[in-house]
Amino acid sequence: MAAQPAKQQVFRQGLRAVAPMLPGVIPFGMTAGIAALEAGLDPLTGFGMSLIIFAGAAQLVVAQLIADGALPVIVVLTALIINLRMVMYSASIAPYLGHLPVHWKMPLAYLLTDQAYALSITHFQHGQMAGGPRHWFYLGAALPLWVIWLLATVLGVWLGSAVPPSWQVGFALPLVFLVLLVPVIRDRPSTVAAIAGGGIALAAHDAPYHLGLTIGAVTGVVSGVSAELLLHRRGSAE
Repeated sequence: MAAQPAKQQVFRQGLRAVAPMLPGVIPFGMTAGIAALEAGLDPLTGFGMSLIIFAGAAQLVVAQLIADGALPVIVVLTALIINLRMVMYSASIAPYLGHLPVHWKMPLAYLLTDQAYALSITHFQHGQMAGGPRHWFYLGAALPLWVIWLLATVLGVWLGSAVPPSWQVGFALPLVFLVLLVPVIRDRPSTVAAIAGGGIALAAHDAPYHLGLTIGAVTGVVSGVSAELLLHRRGSAE
């Protein structure tokens, strides 16, 4: 009898932790819906991107590549590169959730986002719970993000359908990327990654098969990791 209240209590802790982040998800999700329509996708497919991919930055890039006429393999490859950080998130959170059965792991993996990971790993490492149903906290943090994202995408698709094409609402796409970029540039490796990746993507804009964005993404990742390893070696040498 005590297990059920414990689950509800931990779930509510996750809800309270994520609540301040939810308003910021709405304009981002709306932009994803509008970007899908700007790429020439029908409303149902635009919503399907949020339901299946459920990754904001990747969805925006996919929409941009589709609009540019990129090959399907390039679209998929670029989306995978952008979401490589999810592999690191999974490895980091596995010691806390890895014991769960598959029927829990699959939906929790699908719901993994930057916000859900950050809230959960912080709670697991520094929270008051020494054990207990940690996955219920994760679910409380992750599930509202998914619901709000889907609702915001539907709203964006509906608004995008109602907006005349002459308005050119696609200008919001690069603005969203700029908003996402600024907070993550916090140290030298991230600065190197941003400059190198952005510079190469810009220089390779006219690359064959619309590979410019993919080349820029790979360059950014490699440059950032190389810079971090170099700083670590210097620190060890000192």
